Amino acid sequence: MRDILKNYIDGAWVASAGVDTRDIINPATGQVSGRMALSTAEDVKRAVAVARQAFAGYSRTSVEERATLLNRIAEVHEARAEDMAQAVTLDIGMPIAFARMTVGAGTGQFRFLAKAIGDYPFALVQGGTRIVKEPIGVAGLIPPWNYPSLQSAEKIAPALAAGCTMILKPGTPYTNQVLAEILDEAGVPKGVFNLVNGRGSVIGMAFSRHPDVDMIAFTGSTGVGIQVQKDAAETVKRVSLELGGKSPHIILPDADFEAAAKGAVAKVMSNSGQTCAAPTRTLVPRAHKAELEAMIRTAAEAIRVGDPLTDVDMGPVANEAQWHTVQRYIQSGIDEGATLLAGGPGHPEVADEGWFARPTVFADVRNDMTVAREEIFGPVMSLIAYDTVDEAVEIANDTPYGLAAYVDGSDDKTVQDVASRLRAGQVILNGAQPDLQAPFGGYKQSGNGRIWGLAGLEEYLETKAIVGV
Repeated sequence: MRDILKNYIDGAWVASAGVDTRDIINPATGQVSGRMALSTAEDVKRAVAVARQAFAGYSRTSVEERATLLNRIAEVHEARAEDMAQAVTLDIGMPIAFARMTVGAGTGQFRFLAKAIGDYPFALVQGGTRIVKEPIGVAGLIPPWNYPSLQSAEKIAPALAAGCTMILKPGTPYTNQVLAEILDEAGVPKGVFNLVNGRGSVIGMAFSRHPDVDMIAFTGSTGVGIQVQKDAAETVKRVSLELGGKSPHIILPDADFEAAAKGAVAKVMSNSGQTCAAPTRTLVPRAHKAELEAMIRTAAEAIRVGDPLTDVDMGPVANEAQWHTVQRYIQSGIDEGATLLAGGPGHPEVADEGWFARPTVFADVRNDMTVAREEIFGPVMSLIAYDTVDEAVEIANDTPYGLAAYVDGSDDKTVQDVASRLRAGQVILNGAQPDLQAPFGGYKQSGNGRIWGLAGLEEYLETKAIVGV
């Protein structure tokens, strides 16, 4: 049993003002692994007051001081990498090899920004005006639970680099406990980073409505993001939102079908489908439909599901509620007439406990079906046939979301043309690996603002014009 009963405020571990706790469930076993304190709005008020006081000093630190701090964090982060990877797996059931990779990507966020801010133009002169970029203030950080190491780092690192102070509402308990320990060991000044555990409906709302919180950085579902923006509107604070997706993957008629099929399945099923940018709508040329369906079915049936601490491709979904949500969507696909190509309802044969789902692929999906319209956040893939490239682009863009899109094809001119027509914040070509220095964020109902790279840093900066220099 590992209990998470204290918050990290003003450089110390302190008891919550609340008395309630909730059980922490290991998704791989369905058993209780610990307890977490459910903090209150009073805990948020205390953390915000501390962060506001610390901002006066930290916002005036030099770029060199902040770069040195970020590099120290990266060193400690790397030294504690295995502790954090184990925590990720315990929190959400991510396979340990994948967890280690995401932890390394989190380390990279701190290293990248330590280097990048040395060259960033925090001040420049245009004509008779000096334009300066200054830290926005106190940031309320609300990362999700699905990539807990990386998605906390992608908010904390740019906030620190910009000169902001912050309060984090963790998406998961164990991973973020380790992260707070790392920041403490690295010497983050008191009050600059604070952590308050609890329910998003309580802590997130308190962040969004607090007049001394200058911005909210939220990653999560579109519905919750809308509420965050509404709650923040009364104090006119900046809100950066990275929200849901129903990303298309267009396999062009001249693509390497074998590579595209395997890549499509891997991208959907990794992390049990709990990836906002997962290409859950795979668009296949009708003339090659049967061939691609066979390849995709074979790839899906080869996914190894099991204990995430072993060498598997897919662990459980994160919790019981998510498992039941996935089951409802699978049943809706069957009820609406899609063809079940692989997987289906229930637990896989290899798992008799925990919240494991079956890697599921539907064929003969129409773009108006529920499985093609709504974000499932589980290992469910929909195959949609098209006749022309123009029709594929039209289907791809026919969604309220616009987070990511994928294109596979051998003719570079066609691939680039298709990419230019897709309404998405990031387009990945021919199985390219993620670039965590490239801006990431969504069009339409997939959010506002960007994370990663210099665009992520700029979310935490204000622009001031000093006229008459």
